[in-house]
Amino acid sequence: MAAKTGFTEDKMALLLGSLIFVLGGLNVFGLDLLGWAVKTNTWLAPEKIFAASTGTYKGVPGIVSLLLTYVGLTAVLSWAIKLLNGDVGKFVKGFTIAFFISYICFAVGHYAYIAATPDTLKKVGIPWSMGLTGEAGFIVALLAGVFVGNFMPGLADKMKEACRPEMFVKIAIVIMGAELGVKAAGAMGLASSVLFRGLCAIVEAYLIYWTAVYYVSRKYFKFSKEWAAPLASGISICGVSAAIATGGAIRARPVVPIMVSSLVVVFTCVEMLILPFVASWFLHGEPLVAGGWMGLAVKSDGGAVASGAITDALIRAKALTIDGVNYQEGWVVMVTTTVKVFIDIFIGVWAFVLAWIWCAKIECKEGQRMGFGEVWQRFPRFVLGYIVTFLLLLVLCSQSADGMNLGKTMVSALGSLRAIFFVLTFFTIGVVSNFKKLMEEGIGKLAAVYVVCLFGFIIWVGLFISWLFFHGVLPPLAA
Repeated sequence: MAAKTGFTEDKMALLLGSLIFVLGGLNVFGLDLLGWAVKTNTWLAPEKIFAASTGTYKGVPGIVSLLLTYVGLTAVLSWAIKLLNGDVGKFVKGFTIAFFISYICFAVGHYAYIAATPDTLKKVGIPWSMGLTGEAGFIVALLAGVFVGNFMPGLADKMKEACRPEMFVKIAIVIMGAELGVKAAGAMGLASSVLFRGLCAIVEAYLIYWTAVYYVSRKYFKFSKEWAAPLASGISICGVSAAIATGGAIRARPVVPIMVSSLVVVFTCVEMLILPFVASWFLHGEPLVAGGWMGLAVKSDGGAVASGAITDALIRAKALTIDGVNYQEGWVVMVTTTVKVFIDIFIGVWAFVLAWIWCAKIECKEGQRMGFGEVWQRFPRFVLGYIVTFLLLLVLCSQSADGMNLGKTMVSALGSLRAIFFVLTFFTIGVVSNFKKLMEEGIGKLAAVYVVCLFGFIIWVGLFISWLFFHGVLPPLAA
């Protein structure tokens, strides 16, 4: 039996994300320790695909940069897996496969005829493109993952230990805090407005969603309270983390949050493949509405933030093509991330509320008490990393022009690593989404609740609330 460990994937994401941030932050002192990380370019000739992230390492061949990135991430993540009491050997084998498949997908998405935006066609030297930007690689990775997970079970099983999408995306979110801090410093008024509006949006949406899903589950599908509460938390807005936290809070049997979480992962895939494209077509004139919608409609942290990144790219390309407006990169995904982070913070509070209700009103058992310390136990630690990296870069870049330049230098390599963790998130979400297995486990009734609630009101209420709080608020224009 493996020894108990105080580490969880959430805590590990905080640790690793903070470590990467600190290493990147040494640029302030002239030490570029992460500039060798691979950056993926829009390409026509294969030899142009990869390059080092910063000019410090411009002499390093792109393929060497890719291999150095693989070795560095494998070493750091293997250490993390050891602390999590995972099987390091299986992780290394699985991660090797996942890393290179993911990056091949990412490279395909950067092919010029797929990725080049209208303003770069002349520079690239082609007459047309799909204009999807390099983030199209995320969609390619997701589709590849879904294919592997459903049609290549042997390969999926080999990668099982390495398929940790929630940990990957939480590391990415901690890193992204720094990138968004730089952007926020350049538009302080807009950034503060986004934060306030995001907080208001999630409180309103969560209370509507949760209540409605719980009612539908109990009234029309006859689920017990034990099933209805985790189902409401998972389906309504918060995904896997909320389902697990709620299941623990009400002392549900382990099978309950596991089944709900599996369902969330599958539907997240569906939403990620549909909603960003819908948003790009109908909301290209309201980019921040689209960003808020992704945060309110897509359930898991990984799915929501990744969908925000795709939506950011698609909307900027669409707005440039149709309206001739060149929005600054990153503000759409900033809104999505802000909304999702506030939701994650709220999970701990909501778990406490439900635990108290269950103890005091529904199933109170002798000796069962809910202390305020439980809130901290359930609080998502990675959120702290996001907040700290955001604030540090916000303060640094707000001081002076030199501070802004330092901040931009710091995040150049961080952005490349964040993209790597994003593409790993997309691919591994696909791999763990085994539709056939879920149907064999009798998840049909749970799925019916999900379909009814998602398409019946969650998507539309989320769109309305996002419109209510972000309508007319536009990101800055690119220089």
